[in-house]
Amino acid sequence: MQALPAPLLAAINHLLGQAVWAREKLVAFAGHAARIKLPPFEAAFLIGADGFLTAPLPDAELEVSISLPATAPLLALQGKDAVMRAARIEGSAEFAEALGFVIRNLRWDAEEDLSKIVGDIAAHRIVAGSREFAGWQQQAAQNFAANLAEYFTEEQPLIARQGDIAAFSGDIDRLRDDVARLEKRLQRLA
Repeated sequence: MQALPAPLLAAINHLLGQAVWAREKLVAFAGHAARIKLPPFEAAFLIGADGFLTAPLPDAELEVSISLPATAPLLALQGKDAVMRAARIEGSAEFAEALGFVIRNLRWDAEEDLSKIVGDIAAHRIVAGSREFAGWQQQAAQNFAANLAEYFTEEQPLIARQGDIAAFSGDIDRLRDDVARLEKRLQRLA
């Protein structure tokens, strides 16, 4: 079984190095191996005695298998939760639950890493500015989508409004009921 690529292993271990709670959770599963499948790739890792990930031994028995759909990179754009909902985890329930908990809650402390380069205050301001900019970008995208929806429903009615669809459905239901009553009256007359 092929091990996780060294750069990915180093990045995950860096995140684990920032999260003592995650390593403590994984230490209980030291020596346990897991596999991640993302078609066409497949790689394995082993939990070390210190809670960090290492390459598995060639004869390591895999206790958990995490299967991700091929669309996982696109789902990642929607956030970690979307990827986790699409993942299929099989194997040891306790080990799988611990891995899932760590994956869901592990966060990168960018401010901590940046402070080592530019100092605490500058790092705090850079991260805060980045968050504000990302929030502004997200709000701008939502406003654009709302404006497009309004344009295509009000100005150039290519899309029906939800209220119009509900009214049309109600009219169809009433027509169906009226036709059914008319059929019954005709049957009584015949």
